[in-house]
Amino acid sequence: MGIIIIWIGINAFGSSRISSNYHVKAFCNNPLEKEKKIALTFDDGPSIYTLEVLELLKKHNAKATFFCIGKNIETHPEILQKVIEEGHLVGNHSYSHSKFFDFYNADKIKEEIQKTDTLLEKFTSKKINFFRPPYGVTTPSIRRALEKTNHKVIGWNIRSLDGGTKNQELILNRITKRVSPGGIVLLHDTAPHSVLVLEQFLQFLQQNNYQVVSIEELLNLKAYVD
Repeated sequence: MGIIIIWIGINAFGSSRISSNYHVKAFCNNPLEKEKKIALTFDDGPSIYTLEVLELLKKHNAKATFFCIGKNIETHPEILQKVIEEGHLVGNHSYSHSKFFDFYNADKIKEEIQKTDTLLEKFTSKKINFFRPPYGVTTPSIRRALEKTNHKVIGWNIRSLDGGTKNQELILNRITKRVSPGGIVLLHDTAPHSVLVLEQFLQFLQQNNYQVVSIEELLNLKAYVD
């Protein structure tokens, strides 16, 4: 019985922590990067707040990667168009972002990924290469689906938790103390408090001589494939 409990615990930990590479290989940072370079990623858009995020990124001459939910692309196609026109990258973040996503079987997960790829590729004209699983949870079913779709999984090593709290000071302190060369930051482009934190965070990076670079540059991976 004890062994079963330990196995369940290990499995739960490995599944919920994307950097564990327990079920799938995830690129969460570049540990070899010595220069002050860092990448910004935004989950769950596009939304009306994405426009404010874009303004801040333009002001600070920073490029980011937006992991988009399919149903939100359908709601805000013109905002996704603007993301791409302004030189940012996009990745797949499932179609529904259902809280039951990690309980789906491989076929349903593959269907969600492919549906969102189709929506994104109307704007990129190239195949989407990056996928980020909802909540950062990985499962054997997600692994089997990705074996068919061949996406690269992009994780993070600096999580803002701005989806769980609106306390700007708490969020900002959390991410600034974790900043280091080669890091990947997870933020959201779906709420006003996240936009306010982003503005302060970009100022912090500038003051500390950090350069915001794309995921492609940081990891030497292509966001799109022919």
